[in-house]
Amino acid sequence: MTALYDLPVGEPGYRKAIADAVREGADSMIISDAPDTFENRVLLTALVSEARLPAIYGEREFVEAGGLMAYEGDFVELCQRTAQDIDAILRGANPGDVPFFQPTRFDLTINLKTAEVLGLTVSPLLLARADEVIE
Repeated sequence: MTALYDLPVGEPGYRKAIADAVREGADSMIISDAPDTFENRVLLTALVSEARLPAIYGEREFVEAGGLMAYEGDFVELCQRTAQDIDAILRGANPGDVPFFQPTRFDLTINLKTAEVLGLTVSPLLLARADEVIE
């Protein structure tokens, strides 16, 4: 069973949400990349690791902080597209006519130290597909 939880803000809320997930039988988590979770990424990754849950995050900085893996849209591509959209609007395009952008490139980051702590073996195929592996 995989669980997706909207984490309440702050350490007590995080602790409760993670404990609830474990109690309900979750075997993994998905943590969104909201401003609050990003700001508290070190705490969150530590709490998730303490609960022995593998988790995927929306930004690589969570993996640098000790999370297992992250899958995110390419930030450079997003910035380039945003600049193009702003240019089009400044040149007179109607903002409502500028198409909604969806990333076409995604980055996968994996932390092997965390995988080892959780007792997980990451397949060679997944490691080969990763854009970054933290050892």
